[in-house]
Amino acid sequence: MNFIVLLADAAPSTDMTLGTGNMYNDIFYLVVFLVLLAVLIAAIAINRALRSMLKVTMPEVVKEETRLAAERKAARKNYWRGAWNYFMGLKPMEQEKELVIDHEYDGIQELNNPIPVWFNALFYSTCLFAVVYLLIYQVFGIGLNQDQEYEQEMAKAETEKQAFLAQSANLFDENSITIDETGMLAANGKAIFATNCVACHGGAGEGGIGPNLADRFWIHGGEIKDIFKTVKYGVPDKGMVPWEQTLTPAQIAEVSNYIITLRDTKPANPKGAEGPEVVKYESEGGSASSEAAATDSTATAN
Repeated sequence: MNFIVLLADAAPSTDMTLGTGNMYNDIFYLVVFLVLLAVLIAAIAINRALRSMLKVTMPEVVKEETRLAAERKAARKNYWRGAWNYFMGLKPMEQEKELVIDHEYDGIQELNNPIPVWFNALFYSTCLFAVVYLLIYQVFGIGLNQDQEYEQEMAKAETEKQAFLAQSANLFDENSITIDETGMLAANGKAIFATNCVACHGGAGEGGIGPNLADRFWIHGGEIKDIFKTVKYGVPDKGMVPWEQTLTPAQIAEVSNYIITLRDTKPANPKGAEGPEVVKYESEGGSASSEAAATDSTATAN
């Protein structure tokens, strides 16, 4: 008895990979499908048998039905052929003599074929399009003409250009910065210098609280990369704040390029030298190694 109960509990959990998961439903659907298939086959067989009997008992009905089917097929064919000929402007061969023009040359006769419907439709549609285009773009001003579209696209391109340049400008860092030979960055950096740097370095870079920026003595290096790094991170021990918290990388690049223009300008009342001397800047053919060599020689002399 216990064995039978266990089998009854295990039967519903049978895993079926196909079908609904219920064995009884699957059997039912299979039987229904087979019955419908059998009915379809039987209907086809009965139809064929009835037609065979009709041919034997009433052959004139079959012939009439066949004739009517052939006429319907021919009518459909003639309809589509006529529609095609009309669309293409073609005439039946029987009407060729009616289309011959009176004159001929060297035995060649010309037919007065009408203009195809598709050509006329294309021509009139272009005329209609031209009128509608004129009204929309030139008379009522609903749409933009090509000049207005050009101006709109150029304005959009200029906006995208400025956004790209602004994004590119902020990609400056102490490793990628170089001297701007055009002078545009330095020109922009002059105002930044006047606003933020004059209090410590003087209006002409002669120095004050901060070191002299117009001589060849630099505490933290006098190349463009060194200046950018100093401005960006500041010198907290000497009271110079990190300007990266206030200025963008583009603005730091501009003020760094302006400081480069202060080299050897010999302003009035310069502050005394601080740091090692740079004999030759990179722009003069020098290098960081020459600066280091100058520093070593100064230390040796002292």
